[in-house]
Amino acid sequence: AQDGDATSIHRIRQIQGYLGDKEMTHKLVAEVAPRYLERNGGYLRILKLGPRQGDNAPMARIELV
Repeated sequence: AQDGDATSIHRIRQIQGYLGDKEMTHKLVAEVAPRYLERNGGYLRILKLGPRQGDNAPMARIELV
């Protein structure tokens, strides 16, 4: 969201369209996003887990840093 204002109506509607949940969008914009304003990258941590039982699909846990 560096190319525009993260709190613009258009940006919020894009996020809401992706998430599909108004409350989650509000929490993301109001509480989570401000924690990452000064950070230039590296927002996520990807931890590879073992394969899923049943179909042996690769699994990973994605965490906000």
